[in-house]
Amino acid sequence: MAASDRTIGFDADDTLWDNEGIFERTHEQYRALLARYHDAETVDRTLFATEMRNLELFGYGVKGFTLSAIETAIELTGGQISAGEIRQLIELGRDMLAHPVVLLEGVTEILPALAAQHRLVLITKGDLRDQERKLRKSGLAVHFQHIEIVSEKDAGAYQRLFSRQSISPERFLMVGNSLKSDIVPVLELGGAGVHIPYHITWAAEHAAPPVGHDGRLFTLQSVRELPAVVAQWAGV
Repeated sequence: MAASDRTIGFDADDTLWDNEGIFERTHEQYRALLARYHDAETVDRTLFATEMRNLELFGYGVKGFTLSAIETAIELTGGQISAGEIRQLIELGRDMLAHPVVLLEGVTEILPALAAQHRLVLITKGDLRDQERKLRKSGLAVHFQHIEIVSEKDAGAYQRLFSRQSISPERFLMVGNSLKSDIVPVLELGGAGVHIPYHITWAAEHAAPPVGHDGRLFTLQSVRELPAVVAQWAGV
């Protein structure tokens, strides 16, 4: 049982395991499929615009991406894309959903060590079924005292988490790769954040680095650096 009254929150995708790398490899196949119709920049720009337009209805995750990819392909080919090519897109989506969970370096050592001293919670956004699958396959659920899968990670989502779990913001530290979803909302509520950038960041997660949060914002290169920062934050 964790002895500390402090809580450490973790993001999942691209913080605990690879996610965006799977999407990037699928994007490469998608560009190749549409290469005879448009250049890669046009394909990327149009697909992203479609995803953003559909986000309110489809949400985050592979299923919403696949639907947006099919819609974009129909648009960019003027309706000429074949049923066989649409089937290829569906198969790409299915392959993404079945992809093995690849944990990031250091995660399996660091999580148990932190869980022995502090309360850990997982808060991740995306498709419920897919996120549950990845968590189950990761084998990491045992380290978390509470798990939430939400449709959006904004200040409201964190405030509801704090209320439900009786968490004081000033005693909460959030760890994640996205400034927009993992760090900025928590800082706004009075908590602390550890930003561990991933080598690929989806354009929708870009945000300007927050300023004016001395002592509450840390930037690391690896999760292996986390225990030292936690000790500094916790004052031990």
